[in-house]
Amino acid sequence: MFKYLKRDIRLIKERDPAARSFFEILLTYPSLVAVRNYRIAHWFYKKKMFTTARIISQHTRRKTGIEIHPGAKIGKGLFIDHGMGVVIGETAVIGDNCLIYQGVTLGGTGKDKGKRHPTLGHNVLVGAGAKVLGPFKVGNNVKIAANAVVLNAIPDNCTAVGVPARVVRKNGQKICPDVIKEIDQIHIPDPVSLELCRLSTELESLKKEVSEIKK
Repeated sequence: MFKYLKRDIRLIKERDPAARSFFEILLTYPSLVAVRNYRIAHWFYKKKMFTTARIISQHTRRKTGIEIHPGAKIGKGLFIDHGMGVVIGETAVIGDNCLIYQGVTLGGTGKDKGKRHPTLGHNVLVGAGAKVLGPFKVGNNVKIAANAVVLNAIPDNCTAVGVPARVVRKNGQKICPDVIKEIDQIHIPDPVSLELCRLSTELESLKKEVSEIKK
């Protein structure tokens, strides 16, 4: 546990420019408390001591504002920045080295049974206020913009924005280069503009086909 604690503190210091020292992170960062207590609760959950696990998770929720169900599966290096209002469901899976901002929900739609919550790959960034809802997979190296609502799977190496979220960048290439900018939590494009851009691209393609037919 001490080894994991040191690793998590080191990762927070690397990712958060406001983190000044080992002891500041240890004593003041709710993410550290939430993830540490989750791992304890998860151990009890795997031993089928469900009530004990939920007591630990609910105590952590009251203390930090971060609710992680003890049944969730979380890899190494998770950092929840600020953290207030984060909810991670029972069947959610989170890969290694993910970054989640405040107000994020990894939840279900209320219609599914069994696997109800999303699976995040490695190195995923989920922006503030984003909602990822349903039992689908978000690939590795994905960025989800602030306040996006993700309802379907996202492939590896993509950036998704909007309500509902759609992919606007894949493998480093802009799908609609005149509209979307690099995601930075602030410069988030209007989904209506994105749709107009898509329709414009489709119209240009149809014009070219008609021109070829005329020839």
